[in-house]
Amino acid sequence: MSTMNPRASSGGEEEASGMRSKTLGKSVCSGKVERRQAILVAYLIATLELTFLFMQMGVMPYLAKSLGLDSVGLGYLQTTFGVLQLVGGPVFGRFADQFGARAALILSCASGSAFFLLTSISTSIPLLFLSRLPAVFMHGLPGAQKLITDLTTPSQRTDALGKLGLCFGIGIIIGSALGGVLSTKFGIFVPAYVGLVGNLINTMIAMVCIPLQAKPKSDHHVTEHSTSQSGNMFSIREILRLMKFPGVMEVFIVKVFAGLPVGLFLIMFSVISMDFFGLEAVESGYLMSYFGVLQMVVQGLVTGKLTSHCTERTLLRLSVFIFAGVGLGMALMRTVWHYCIIVVPMVFAFGTLGTITDSILTKAVPSSDTGTMLGICASVQPLTQTVGPTIGGVLYKQFGVSSFGYLQLIVNIGLFVYLLKSKIPLREMKS
Repeated sequence: MSTMNPRASSGGEEEASGMRSKTLGKSVCSGKVERRQAILVAYLIATLELTFLFMQMGVMPYLAKSLGLDSVGLGYLQTTFGVLQLVGGPVFGRFADQFGARAALILSCASGSAFFLLTSISTSIPLLFLSRLPAVFMHGLPGAQKLITDLTTPSQRTDALGKLGLCFGIGIIIGSALGGVLSTKFGIFVPAYVGLVGNLINTMIAMVCIPLQAKPKSDHHVTEHSTSQSGNMFSIREILRLMKFPGVMEVFIVKVFAGLPVGLFLIMFSVISMDFFGLEAVESGYLMSYFGVLQMVVQGLVTGKLTSHCTERTLLRLSVFIFAGVGLGMALMRTVWHYCIIVVPMVFAFGTLGTITDSILTKAVPSSDTGTMLGICASVQPLTQTVGPTIGGVLYKQFGVSSFGYLQLIVNIGLFVYLLKSKIPLREMKS
């Protein structure tokens, strides 16, 4: 009978344990690399989609005019786009929660393709209005946010979401310039052709490079019940259910109202730049590019570093306080150079507030509801675009440019005092 050597047995177990540790280590490293690559792909998709969107926004007034649409009709066209985005945001978020970030990004890119296809054949005003319909599911930025939220831990999330501001800035700069060049040199419909091809490529990228399922690494609500995986995707009750989580309604109110007066000012900026600042169209384009560069620098570089040193509660209060200062500056500004100075803290406050509130709100709900929450957050800007022309027009006509600044100052002083006294349950976590 043969006997087993205890040392040999022990050595074999140690070797097997070592092999398992190496395999596990390789698996962990491989998983991190795959997540990092997927996040980079999300940044790429968001950048391209925003570039194409800003490209068509720059040429749309000229296309509408060539079809016989006046300024009032153009306003109706823009309002139609805003309403569709407003309605579609939460529904798109529910879709992302039920079918995953990959499916949501594919839906957004495919909708963009349909949008540009219909735009490219819009030879009449009814067709032009019809081309806005796919905008209901064109939410590349929330789709990228959903994927990033799923692939990052809560401590990494603010920094990762903040870098999407870099994508936004690139989209503004390249899209605005490219749309003008293409339409001037090759024809008014060429930007639509480029947008169509680009979105088809974006769709293929999402299908090939985004993982089929992306689940969060950790979630502080794993024990909470979530019904996002069941029920009607269009259920208003299911969407509004998220507002009942602790702190969500309060933070969302701050998100909506802190930047609303400035948002109204920006909606009216094309008129203000001509009447108040006396700028030509080209000079207004330069200002937009300047705004885009600041957006890239602030959200791509500054916000991420701040989140590693300050808590989210501190940054939320800071952004609201700076917004109040921006309001005072707007009330006192008289020249375009004053505006160029004021826009620096304005972009910082916008970028920081948007990133911090998105991060807070996605942490406040179960991981299975983050898509819906991001969809609700994405509805803030379309809401401003929808009511902005009416409210902003009344403010500007009746009270002048300074009214936007005074309203911004008053609203944010009130919000700042509220945030100092409130006990909103935020996660005091440094990134």
